[in-house]
Amino acid sequence: MVKYKDEQLDTVFGALADRTRRHILESLSGGGRAVSELAAPHDMSLPGVMKHLRVLEDAGLVARTKEGRVVSCELSAEPMKAAADWVSRYEKFWSEQLDSLARYLYQQEELQRWNPPESKKGPSSSSSAATGSRRKSSGAPGPTRKR
Repeated sequence: MVKYKDEQLDTVFGALADRTRRHILESLSGGGRAVSELAAPHDMSLPGVMKHLRVLEDAGLVARTKEGRVVSCELSAEPMKAAADWVSRYEKFWSEQLDSLARYLYQQEELQRWNPPESKKGPSSSSSAATGSRRKSSGAPGPTRKR
């Protein structure tokens, strides 16, 4: 039984991994649409869009209906709940990590307030011109290789 859930979750994440499929799902979140209407904003052929819809349908994210010659699609968001539940398990981990980082940064900020950096003032030059570094002359030529 667990194996089936894992495979289903893999299929959902695989379907959500593609930008075009995510855009199609966003379009369907406003209600059902015809396939031609879903294909319009994408720069691809109708068969290409149909392949994306087939992947979404196999993942259970889209339901297709045919009325005459018009094929329409509707969003089936239930499989995304399993994906959201899986991702939410890691929310606690990331929240704890970010809270720890926030505490550290706050502590560093407080330390900076109590220990202001001391300015090191050394003897300053009366000249405002920058001093350039001298180039050193090269030494004698090195040994040559015999061929």
